[in-house]
Amino acid sequence: MILEETLEKIKKPSQEAMERCRQHWDSIAKPLHSLGKLEDALVRIAGMTGNERIHLDKKALVVMCADNGVVEEGVTQSGQEVTAIVSENMLSGKATSSIMCRSTGADIFPVDIGIARDTSLRNEKVAYGTKNMAKGPAMTRQEAVQAIETGIRIVRELKEKGYQILATGEMGIGNTTTSSALAAVFLGIPVEAVTGRGAGLSTSGLTKKISAIHQAIQVNQPDPADGIDVLAKVGGFDLAGMAGLFLGGAAEGIPVVIDGIISEAAALAAYVICPNCVNYMIASHLSKEPAAQMILSKLGLDAMLDCEMHLGEGTGALTLFPILDLACVVYNSMSTFEEASIEQYEHLV
Repeated sequence: MILEETLEKIKKPSQEAMERCRQHWDSIAKPLHSLGKLEDALVRIAGMTGNERIHLDKKALVVMCADNGVVEEGVTQSGQEVTAIVSENMLSGKATSSIMCRSTGADIFPVDIGIARDTSLRNEKVAYGTKNMAKGPAMTRQEAVQAIETGIRIVRELKEKGYQILATGEMGIGNTTTSSALAAVFLGIPVEAVTGRGAGLSTSGLTKKISAIHQAIQVNQPDPADGIDVLAKVGGFDLAGMAGLFLGGAAEGIPVVIDGIISEAAALAAYVICPNCVNYMIASHLSKEPAAQMILSKLGLDAMLDCEMHLGEGTGALTLFPILDLACVVYNSMSTFEEASIEQYEHLV
């Protein structure tokens, strides 16, 4: 079974590689730790890959696209047909994420993991959208595992093709509802505290959204200690697929960048399934959704950016790529104190 094999492969990052990376940063002719989180990110990446020689030239954004049956409850401003339209725009280069990919030098891989109609995307469809979680489980446990394993398989494929870092993205009308449901269950926090307006709900729409999440949790009674159970009962195929990306990245030693609230919810699900996988995640930005900081705090991660973004599609994760590129350029190109004939800084107590 792919999932079981993957969980067995997930080990702790290499402390030795991280220390060698720190030592190299300290040897560069600049004040110690003067690049702050940029240095910390590369140290963590060294641990993930087991190698202090860091290159992030080959980057990819994987976008999990799926529909959610809970839209029947009036929880969205847009119709379900928008999922397929925006997802296919990624292939044609017209979506925000695909435009940003061209600028950042990343390749985009949109995946149809559960859109309500047939599309021209890579076909990994588990079903034509989930069922309405307010009336019963969004999917079966077997379907949840299938979606998780889809994400794992994609990571394996991309590693074989030489990709060095992955960003997570999604497209699916109604998925801030499922994400808020996951956050409420996993964090044990009232639904009202973790639920936001998503793509622009009115106050009455927000009330419907909160009510639908309450009903879904009451009807399904998801087990917060069982990440797969929660994904199956109140999640979505896109969330489960992204959880697979995080688990696969941890097993394969590839850093995976978290996007906004939906990606964070998937990361939290992956963390519940295998806590050690969090060591292979990088938090890109702080979403405007209420649960964003709560989830990152639970994961023990700090967002590197705070741009007040809430677009989705992986756009926040992509925004981090140029910053990591800058960190790599300094790390790999700058002279050391010895080469520059400058007395080296010392760590002061």
